[in-house]
Amino acid sequence: MVTCLACASSDVERWADARDVEYKSVPERFTYYRCLACDSLSIDPVPVSRLSEIYPPSYYSFRPPQRGVVYRVKDWLDRRWFRQLTRSVPGAELSALDIGGGNGQQLSSLRAADPRIRRTVVVDFDADAEAAARALGHEYVRGRIEDAAVTGPFDVILLLNLIEHVADPRRVLEKARSLLAPTGLLVIKTPNHRSVDARLFRNENWGGYHCPRHWVIFTRASFEQMARKVGLRVVQASYTQGAPFWTVSVLGWLDRRHAVHITIDHPAWTHPFYAPLAALFAGIDFARGAVAPLSQMTFALARA
Repeated sequence: MVTCLACASSDVERWADARDVEYKSVPERFTYYRCLACDSLSIDPVPVSRLSEIYPPSYYSFRPPQRGVVYRVKDWLDRRWFRQLTRSVPGAELSALDIGGGNGQQLSSLRAADPRIRRTVVVDFDADAEAAARALGHEYVRGRIEDAAVTGPFDVILLLNLIEHVADPRRVLEKARSLLAPTGLLVIKTPNHRSVDARLFRNENWGGYHCPRHWVIFTRASFEQMARKVGLRVVQASYTQGAPFWTVSVLGWLDRRHAVHITIDHPAWTHPFYAPLAALFAGIDFARGAVAPLSQMTFALARA
């Protein structure tokens, strides 16, 4: 029986079938079900035992930090966003944890945005990512956050595009809350399936499925509901650009029509069209963000 990974309800409906068009890591299709109780999407089957298959060595966050123009612009935007968020966090010296932080690139952006941040820790499960993160000056704990022995508390915890990758998102939030300092901030970014691109590509391997790596996909209401249940309050919530989802959706559509060629060794993010398409769709999303919900959501959470 299929149950919602966000709220455990079994009142679900079939939503869409999808396959891995981004990395071609595994060939089979997976089904996403919509929960009629909370409106989240859940994958079935959940590939819990197949992490080494569905996260190949070419996975973007396992590779050394990127240096292209698009990534430099993203880094500048991330730093500006982090600087605004951490203003509310008191303290002369701060510690930061990035759960699922891969090579540590975003944690480096956070540290550059706020010089008060001295201790930085990444939790992830890839050995190559560990080497890259340590090279950037971060501590590294290899494993899943649910099982990892991490010493806190932390003034800032990042869960950027991570909560949708787990089979028990509530448990992950509970673990993050337990590591959060009383005056700390938990910063989350996660997809929103109530967006224009999600509707357009619903049955065309929408990039936001990141199939089969995104296991639960929220709406703003469903995520805030779960956060409240684990003792977190929403300090700030907003929508932000989902250019990677647009880009992967389009490249997957072109790949199926043999106009581009994506393989596990040459995944979508390495394709020459990726950067210009991402820049184009980021501009479109920024332009329409004031009038429409976009396919990425950000939350700043604190202890209730």
